[in-house]
Amino acid sequence: MTDYRRVLVTGATGFLGRHTVPALEEAFPEREIVAVSSKDGDLTRLDETVALLDRVKPDVVVHLAAYSGGIGANRTWPADFYFRNIMFVSNMYEAAARSRAADGTGVQKIVYTMGGCSYPGDAVSPIGEDQMWQGFPQADSAAYSSAKKMGIVAAEAYRSQHGLKSTVLVPGNLYGEYDNFRNGESHVVPAMIRRFYEARLSGASEVPCWGRGIAQRDFVYAGDVARLIPFFIDSDESGPVNLSKGNTTTIKDLSEAVARAVGLEAELVWDTSKPEGQLIKIFGVDRMKSLGLECPTELDTGLRRTADWLITNYDTAGDGLRL
Repeated sequence: MTDYRRVLVTGATGFLGRHTVPALEEAFPEREIVAVSSKDGDLTRLDETVALLDRVKPDVVVHLAAYSGGIGANRTWPADFYFRNIMFVSNMYEAAARSRAADGTGVQKIVYTMGGCSYPGDAVSPIGEDQMWQGFPQADSAAYSSAKKMGIVAAEAYRSQHGLKSTVLVPGNLYGEYDNFRNGESHVVPAMIRRFYEARLSGASEVPCWGRGIAQRDFVYAGDVARLIPFFIDSDESGPVNLSKGNTTTIKDLSEAVARAVGLEAELVWDTSKPEGQLIKIFGVDRMKSLGLECPTELDTGLRRTADWLITNYDTAGDGLRL
C-alpha cells in the first residue's frame, strides 16, 4: 500500500460521489477522506482549483466533478457541457501539477472518471478500451463526451512532463440511489423508474414504451463502481479501464425489471414508430477482470434498491432526488 494519507474527492455530492465517499471511508479507515462539492470552489476557474488544493493539501484526488445530463439536456446546452467539463479536466491537472514540490509533497495521483459515451458512436460491442480513439463519439452528446475524453490526454501529458500519476476509469451505464430523476434530464434507468412509479400512483392500466424493446445495453450499479475506486488509488494501473457489469440486457427486459421493482402491474405497450437509438452497446470488461475485479450486483437487486430510494424520497425534492 502506498503512503497516501489524504484523499480529496471532488463532486462528492453528485451521483457517483455519494456512493464513493462512504466506500473510501470503509476501505481506508486510516486515511483522511475530504469530500467537496461546487460550494467549496468553482473548478471551472484555475485560481479557485489551485486554492482548493492549497487548502486541503491532498496526496490523491478522486476527480468525479462533472456537468452531466441526458440526451435532451446535451442537445439543448452543448456549449455548457463542453466548457464546464473541459475546465474541470484542465484545471485539476494543472493545479495538481502546480501543487507538487521538490520534497515530494503535493498531489501524487489523480483518479479520474469519464463516461462510456466517449467511445466512438460506431464502436463495436463488446466495446474494449482499445476502441477509444477509433472514431467520433455519438453526436447528441459529443460536446460533453469529447471534453471528458480529454482526461486521457491530460493524464498522459501530466505524467510525462510532471510525473503526476493517473488512473482513468470508464464506468458503464450507471444507475442507483442518488441518481438524477428530473424529467428531461435523466438517463434511461432513473427516467423509467420514475415514470413507472408515477404510472403506478395514477392507477394507469397501460404504459407506453418507445421502440420494440430490442436495443441491448449494459447497466452497472453505482455502488459496485464506487467500491472499486479504492483499488485504483494504490494500483499502478493507468487505464483507461472499463468498469461495468459486462452483461447484455434488452430494453424490454429492463422495463419488465423496473416494473417489478416499483410494483407496477400495468401493461407495457411498445410504440414501434418511435426510435430505439443504438441497437447494441455493451462494454468489454476483460481488463477489469484481469485485475481481479468485478461488479457483482445483479440488475434486479440494484433496481430494487434504486426504486426503493426513489419511493422513500419522492416527496422530499432536493439535491439527491432532483425532481
